Amino acid sequence: MRFLPSLPTCLSPVFAAALLGACNFAPTQNEAGMTNETSSAVIPDVTIPDLSLDTMKTLVGTLASDEFEGRMPGTAGETKTIALLKSQFAAAGLKPGNGGEWTQDVPLVEITAKNVSPLVIEGKGKRMSLQYGPDFVTSTYRVTDKIALADSELVFVGYGIVAPEKKWNDYAGVDVKGKTVVILVNDPDWETKGNDGAFNGRAMTYYGRWTYKFEEAARQGAAAAIIVHDTEPAAYGWNVVESSWTGAQNVADAANGHMDQTAANGWIQLAKAKELFADAGQDFDSLRAAAKKPGFKAVPLGMTASLNFDNTIKKTLSKNVIGILPGDKRPNEYVLYTAHWDHLGRCGEDDKGDGICNGAVDNATGTAALVALAQAHAQAGATDRTLVFIALTAEESGLLGSQYYAANPVFPLAQTVGGVNMDALSPAGPAKDLVVIGRGKSDLDRYLERAAQQLGRELVDEPTPEKGYYYRSDHFSFAKLGVPMLYFEAGENLLNGGVAAGKRAAADYTDNRYHAPSDELTDDWNWDGIMADLKVYYAVGRMLAMTDAWPNWVKGDEFRAVRDQNRTAN
Repeated sequence: MRFLPSLPTCLSPVFAAALLGACNFAPTQNEAGMTNETSSAVIPDVTIPDLSLDTMKTLVGTLASDEFEGRMPGTAGETKTIALLKSQFAAAGLKPGNGGEWTQDVPLVEITAKNVSPLVIEGKGKRMSLQYGPDFVTSTYRVTDKIALADSELVFVGYGIVAPEKKWNDYAGVDVKGKTVVILVNDPDWETKGNDGAFNGRAMTYYGRWTYKFEEAARQGAAAAIIVHDTEPAAYGWNVVESSWTGAQNVADAANGHMDQTAANGWIQLAKAKELFADAGQDFDSLRAAAKKPGFKAVPLGMTASLNFDNTIKKTLSKNVIGILPGDKRPNEYVLYTAHWDHLGRCGEDDKGDGICNGAVDNATGTAALVALAQAHAQAGATDRTLVFIALTAEESGLLGSQYYAANPVFPLAQTVGGVNMDALSPAGPAKDLVVIGRGKSDLDRYLERAAQQLGRELVDEPTPEKGYYYRSDHFSFAKLGVPMLYFEAGENLLNGGVAAGKRAAADYTDNRYHAPSDELTDDWNWDGIMADLKVYYAVGRMLAMTDAWPNWVKGDEFRAVRDQNRTAN
């Protein structure tokens, strides 16, 4: 079942830079069809126990209750969440994972936009006044009290991509310093059937992620960047954009206060963008088609944008929670289980007056799973390698907790074997299949294949690779620094109702609950699928912790080089 992973608000430019020039993401294999020297390693058999349904129900219910206020970092909801996780990790049999402490401090800055003016577009005798929320959203990465954008020239830059290795530069021949760029979401070839194309066809590359587009706009010196929202290539509706971009936003703390970033980033509704282009004497659909072709040249629109808003700034130390089960043979080799504990906190009220985004599926389920898995592993006894359980902060704000850990690892990345990330477990019931996000990227696929075979599950590829899920949850932070990470979830082929029922359930969640106050624990949850999926997570982690193999990325994968370098240095 396709339950969307979280929609992050930003990626730190420091981490994004590691990917530039390495965004051709199609994996390859060697002549023998194996990925590397560990592909033939023996995968140990493991006994898979039943895991605690009571633990899952109790913890999801608690974490997703109104008492926890949506688990926004830096709030009372975080304080309660951290206290709960520390006590639950200890009761499960874990030991503190950070030098005798349960937590790792993650320095964040919370920025809340206030008094947001309309976005005023003027020129050629026309004037538009777009309303914050219904028509556009905006925020800033800059740690400053006030943002003022006055008469900034608008330039359409197509997909906003600079990819030298693909001979693609949407900014070629145009100076956008101090101007506002208007950008299309996803890659130029996102509508291609199959994965053949300059940007991997239907499969999104990092160039297609809106995080990249804002980062590139900043590198080009733009004053502001506006992405045109379109539901299919964005992979979510305007309701998700509005709920995610209004209210408090977190960024990583930085010495320069992110003053090298654009003053304002945001999104505009598709209909309003078409109206803007028409006022500029341009046809939006024609320019969108032109932007898909190599050699596209940016188009000044002859219009200006004005916008201002105040910011409330609050610096805080949020926390990752880390517990370990020490290995008894190779304790200095580490296998990770990760899940993010945070959600959106208090968000826009729905039509029932509910203004708390509780995040029951996303991601109270994954957080509770950390505890249930820790209990099961502890009861089964120590593994050869050390198992590390990390409840990560600020995923919803741009993978900030996982980025911080990856840059400041408690356990060296060169000694980290790999891991599994859990984000949004499906309550729609058991599925015959498992969707593997980023299938074919690493040797970890073999461990998942063994676990799936043992449990009678079928592995399937992503049905919607254009949505770029591999770059949208915490495993990405570890992967881009070389650590092989698995990310999979229940498929759509439900035991009760088949694919049709699975698609209906996925669409219902995406349309009605994702990043909304209605993502709550309800009586109609079917826990059988969640518990079946937990057995797969258990098996993969235990197999990794009981082998002496070192899985790697496939040859040609963008993360292979840094892994080889780390392992050689070690």
